[in-house]
Amino acid sequence: MGKVAFVFAGQGAQYSGMGQSLCQASPAAQAVFDTADQLRPGTREQCFTAPVEELSITENTQPCLYCVDLAAAKALEEAGVSPDYVAGFSLGEIAALSFAGVFTPEEGFDFVCKRGRAMQKAGEANPGAMAAVLKLSNEQVEELCAGFEKVWPVNYNCPGQLVCAGEKSQIEAFCQKVEEAGGRAKLLAVSGGFHSPFMESASQELGTVLETVALQEPRLPVYANYNAQPYTQASAKELLVNQVKSPVRWQETVERLHALGVDTFIECGPGKTLCGLIRKTLKGVTVLNVQDQETLQAAVEAVKAQG
Repeated sequence: MGKVAFVFAGQGAQYSGMGQSLCQASPAAQAVFDTADQLRPGTREQCFTAPVEELSITENTQPCLYCVDLAAAKALEEAGVSPDYVAGFSLGEIAALSFAGVFTPEEGFDFVCKRGRAMQKAGEANPGAMAAVLKLSNEQVEELCAGFEKVWPVNYNCPGQLVCAGEKSQIEAFCQKVEEAGGRAKLLAVSGGFHSPFMESASQELGTVLETVALQEPRLPVYANYNAQPYTQASAKELLVNQVKSPVRWQETVERLHALGVDTFIECGPGKTLCGLIRKTLKGVTVLNVQDQETLQAAVEAVKAQG
């Protein structure tokens, strides 16, 4: 068996009831929710019972999803499955950093709450839209973006899939250009132009927040969205500040982890979005997900069977 990477899910994967059976199955997962409820009372209840509309408001999504992501990873570790590397998609990167000890559990949760509020505020101040572009190369999409003043490539997901963000009217015109070029464009149900210059105010706000946080050296390598390179204690603040306003280099991160010998990827958190992106990027790797008691048990058995 080669190396194992835990990858942490991002926004868009949330659903009502997420994390509940994990919490029941694992004391380590339960401890994550205990911390959250001390700092933000009602977080556990929101994950377990809130309708998806409530969970999809950014300032709710981020703390709730963070908890489920981190709870899944802690439950895996408790069951004897440990990663060699970790990475997270957008919000998932904060859970990855907490798992790796860069943040304490309390600091990580506090930061993710502030990140959610800052990004929501920036989205309201600069109303934006996002669209997934399929069937075109990254270079073709970048060229189309360059024809618009306020449209940018923001999520490099996998070969043939790049998400762009920008001003709503320009995104609609951009989607038209994508179709004309032989691609497909699909508008996403999001509340802002995330990972674009529209998030500049959120980036500045988070920079101020991090001035009072003593970030630690990671206990295992965490690969950054910003540059697909590992975090260090010295680079952590700069990477976190840049992350919210810069593209997510997910495809490059997955390819880099594979080159380092990772042949088993375990998605921690709700849904299977990252599993799908990894399968479209790499062949011949094992891709698992952990989001509830059933998938936790299946993943533990699959990893132990590999030896």
